Amino acid sequence: MLPDPNSLAGPLDPAPEAGWSDAPPRMGFFTDTSVCIGCKACEVACKEWNDVPTSGLDLLGMSYDNTGALTANSWRHVAFVEQPRPAGHRTPPFAGNPTDGSTSPSSAAVGATTGNPVGTEPGEPTGSPEAAARMAAGPEFLGMPGTQPPGRATGPESRSDFRWLMMSDVCKHCTHAACLDVCPTGSLFRTEFGTVVVQEDICNGCGYCISACPYGVIDRRQDDGRAWKCTLCYDRIGVGKTPACAQACPTESIQYGPLEELRERAAARVATLHERGVPEARLYGHDPADGVGGDGAFFLLLDEPEVYGLPPDPVVTTRDLPKMWKKAGLAALAVAAAAVAAFVGGSS
Repeated sequence: MLPDPNSLAGPLDPAPEAGWSDAPPRMGFFTDTSVCIGCKACEVACKEWNDVPTSGLDLLGMSYDNTGALTANSWRHVAFVEQPRPAGHRTPPFAGNPTDGSTSPSSAAVGATTGNPVGTEPGEPTGSPEAAARMAAGPEFLGMPGTQPPGRATGPESRSDFRWLMMSDVCKHCTHAACLDVCPTGSLFRTEFGTVVVQEDICNGCGYCISACPYGVIDRRQDDGRAWKCTLCYDRIGVGKTPACAQACPTESIQYGPLEELRERAAARVATLHERGVPEARLYGHDPADGVGGDGAFFLLLDEPEVYGLPPDPVVTTRDLPKMWKKAGLAALAVAAAAVAAFVGGSS
């Protein structure tokens, strides 16, 4: 198998590249965010099984997301993204944007509150029959409370005017893992399942892996300075068990299995969602031809990756190292040649 152009060294099958003979099928995660309910069972299960310290209680003001991001003490992070848009159907791009000419001076004056009052503020006389009719009608019934969840009885058109996007983020276990390339101690290694694991007893806390990760996953603990991240429960999968987060997920949003099988399952799920009227469903991190050779943990998203805090086009950060070292070597030779020429010229 030929090396990939984004790889520092080696083909697309990471376990044999790392020296494993007769390696089992590559294992990974497929996270279907369309069925994530934000229960955080995965976060709790990860902490309990791996004895990950508490992250503290930080009221971040980001909906129900009080973890904030993947850190050394949060190997799973459930993001809550609130969007001011109807749930159940997609708003076409640029829909509702103004396309006509500029507004009239009278309308601009009303918008700037310099015109006559129109009865939309308490205590002001009504300035039009329409405003008076709205005020006389009394409170508007919005459909709650009811015997069924919003939209269940009447369809998606009547649902609330915002939606939650929830996603359980985790280390991507990249095919081309820059953290492996830059680790000077061998603390990071590739397992026989194609996953990437940190050996904390070997880590010297240099931090090279942190800056090398294109996803910003790896982090150091403040108390000991060592790097920590998801291991995909290497101790569990080594004896045939399911990782703790996938085992605890009540909706099977987090699915674990052979990576090729998960990719087929994910493609079928996207096709199903498209048939059901969710055209924005797309996969992220599944493509072996992307900048990291495909991820061992990939996702089904309902919006652009940036909405979830993911880079739109991640590239392994060590891709250009051979070119950089070659140019540095040529520059060093040029400097040496110039120094020799100057010495010889000065001698003569």
